[in-house]
Amino acid sequence: MLFNQQFLFTPGPTPIPERVKLAMNEPMIAHRSKAFSHLLEDVSKRLMPIFGAKDPVLLVAGTGTSALEAAACNIVEDGDHVVVIVTGAFGDRFANICQAFGASVHRLNIEWGKACEPDQLENYLKSLDVPIKAVFATYCETSTGVLNPIKDLGTITKLHTDALFIVDGVSCIGAVPVDMEDWQIDILVSGSQKALMLPPGLAFIALNQRAREVVKNCRTKRFYFDLNRYLTSYYEETSTPFTPAVSLIAGMREVCNLVEQEGLENVISRHQLLKSMLRSGLQELDIPLFVADDIASPTVTSIKPNENSIAPIKQGLQERFGIVIAGGQKHLKGKILRIGHMGYCTPFDILRVLTGLEMIQSSLLGRNILGKATAKAEEVWSKNV
Repeated sequence: MLFNQQFLFTPGPTPIPERVKLAMNEPMIAHRSKAFSHLLEDVSKRLMPIFGAKDPVLLVAGTGTSALEAAACNIVEDGDHVVVIVTGAFGDRFANICQAFGASVHRLNIEWGKACEPDQLENYLKSLDVPIKAVFATYCETSTGVLNPIKDLGTITKLHTDALFIVDGVSCIGAVPVDMEDWQIDILVSGSQKALMLPPGLAFIALNQRAREVVKNCRTKRFYFDLNRYLTSYYEETSTPFTPAVSLIAGMREVCNLVEQEGLENVISRHQLLKSMLRSGLQELDIPLFVADDIASPTVTSIKPNENSIAPIKQGLQERFGIVIAGGQKHLKGKILRIGHMGYCTPFDILRVLTGLEMIQSSLLGRNILGKATAKAEEVWSKNV
C-alpha cells in the first residue's frame, strides 16, 4: 500500500510541529543585529523553567553530542579523575569523550536495561581513594529506555565528593521534571531533536555559578566549544561568539510558545500518559518490555520481542504503515526495538503505532489480537481525561 506520509516514532529525530516549521521559515535576520539579540535573550530565558535553571541557557550550534563534549572539555583537564555512570550507549559515549580529553575515567558500569541505584553510586564512590572532579550521568538512557534517578544520584554525589554533577538530558529535557538547584546539578545539557521538537543542530547548556568558575579556570585546550566565549558573548553583547543556528533558534521560540500554552506540568503529564498507554497496550500483544515500569522513560520505550520477530516488526511497520521505529544499539542490536514518544506526540499517535503492531503481531502469532492493545491504551487514556 502506498503511504505518502511517514510517521516518526524514533527516539530522535522526532516530528516537528507545523507552527515550528513556519517559524523556522521566517525571513533570515542578521546574527549581529538587535533583532537577533532580542531573539537569543528571549529564548535563553524562556528555556530556564524547562531546564530547571536559575540562569539563561546557552545555545550552541551543534548536535546533542556537541553538548556532551562541551560539558566535558570545559571541566576535564589531563589527569583529572572523573566518574561516569554508564547505563547504556550514551553513558559510554560520555566516558569516551572524557577519556579523549585526558581524564582518568572511572566507569560505574550498570547492566543495560537497569537504572543506577543510589546505593550503587554511593558504594562506588566510597571505593575510590582519589579526588573526583566530576560525576557524569545520563538522565534518560536512549539506548535502553531507562530513566535514571538523577535527583538521588545528585544527592549522593554531593554527600560523598566535592565533584561537579554533570547530566546528559538530551533525550528527555522538555518532557520530564528537573530542578538544577534542588537536584544539585551543576551542568545540564540537551539537544534540539528530541522532546524539544526541533530538527537536529542546536545544543543547550545550562550551568550554575560553581560550574562557571571551573570553566573559567579550566586549562584544557578548546576553541569552538570554549564556554567562556559563549558566556562572555551572551552577558556582554547578548550574542554568540560564532555564527548561530538562527532559524533553529527562531523555531525554539515557537516551541517555547507551545510549551507555555500547554503548560510545562501538562507537557510532563502528557508524556507520562503516552508511556502508560504504550506500555499497557504492548502487554496485550505478547511483546515483552525491556525495562521495568518504575525506571521506564516517558520519552522512549524499549521492547524485546522474539529475535526472529525483530526484523518483521520493524520492517512491517515501515513498509505497510509508514511507521518508523528504531532498533537496538551496540550489543543490543537485533535484540530490542525502541519506540520514541516525545515532543510532538499525542495519545492518538500511540493508538496509531499500537494498531500497526496489532496487525503485525496477528500475522506473526497466527491469531487475531486486533483491538486488544488499543482497547487497553484507550482505557488508560480515559482514566486520565
